[in-house]
Amino acid sequence: MITGTGIAVAFVAAFLGIAGVALGYPELVVVAAAATLSLLVAGAWLLVTPNVTISREIHPARVVEGEPAFAQLTVTNIANRRCPPAQAQERVAGRSVGVALPALAAGGSARRTYPIPTPRRGVFEIGPLVIAHSDPLRLVHVGRALPQRSVLRVRPRVHAIPPLPTGGSPDLEGPTSDAAPRGGVAFHSLREYVRGDDPRLIHWPSTAKLRKKMVRHNVIPNDPTMLVVLDTSAAPYTGDAFEDAVRIVASLVVSGHTHGFPVVLRTTGGEQVAAGHGRESLDAALDLLAAVSPREGDPGLAGLAGMVPGEPGVALGAVTGQPAAGQLAAVTKVRPRFAMVSLVLVGEPRGRPTVSGALVVHARTSEAFAAEWTSGAGAAR
Repeated sequence: MITGTGIAVAFVAAFLGIAGVALGYPELVVVAAAATLSLLVAGAWLLVTPNVTISREIHPARVVEGEPAFAQLTVTNIANRRCPPAQAQERVAGRSVGVALPALAAGGSARRTYPIPTPRRGVFEIGPLVIAHSDPLRLVHVGRALPQRSVLRVRPRVHAIPPLPTGGSPDLEGPTSDAAPRGGVAFHSLREYVRGDDPRLIHWPSTAKLRKKMVRHNVIPNDPTMLVVLDTSAAPYTGDAFEDAVRIVASLVVSGHTHGFPVVLRTTGGEQVAAGHGRESLDAALDLLAAVSPREGDPGLAGLAGMVPGEPGVALGAVTGQPAAGQLAAVTKVRPRFAMVSLVLVGEPRGRPTVSGALVVHARTSEAFAAEWTSGAGAAR
């Protein structure tokens, strides 16, 4: 493909050639011939195109917004002749990044590393990579795209904060359920004796009354589950309020995991990461938050009506912007389902609404929320 410079040289060659012949100036014809020859040499130069393979690695593949990330290109010359230098163009988060590739001997390889900007949260596709080969005078160039693509996940920034308040437990030993693992110290119920039960667990008063052996059914107490919900409707948010809401949700999820609670992350748009204690569950939640975005048509807080906890003692933490009064009414409606409800309103306040029976925190930014939550607004635990 001819470049702008090449087009100019071709125009000058044609103009001077015609002028030299018409006016009888052989000097102009010689200059025109030289310009034409340079174009022909440039075209011949491109016959020696780079025959290379390129692999790309992203280090690390997951970062927090603002943290450094790098792409490393490994270039290998698979031809049996020397490979000329070339220029590669990478598409990174919608922008073009130039990477100079060196000349390589037959079978040789080289590595080139360049930084990837991570100023904002998101899931960014890296690629395709386009290798451009040009002549020394930049008269013509050719390029070919390599289809390999990579993904960089930029997660939201997390603040160190206390976990959601759980509302306490009516059982001093901790809440229990039929599904709780056996073998703990918390009494759950009485059941009939089966072979292998510890005789020390026999409850003699009930045995005498029912005329069959009854034993104490002790289990390991259940940790209260924390349900963290992000409002992904577009209406409540202005400016950067949604980004602050995502950071707050990420902070609550990480804090819950750090303190040993099972955490369920949900969005009002229907996305969900199930409860879990392990690193995999936390990574899945942060990956979801890296990709989430506000959408028109999302039900907003009204979607809480379809979120029925599967067990008692669940603590709800909902994070939104500045929703309409009808949306806040949805929180009041679901309040009886949960042991404790916390509601975080992010952005420039539109009044100071309250929700009956819920802890309501107002914060313009995620930093302001972290300071208020840590200092006492979220200390009603």
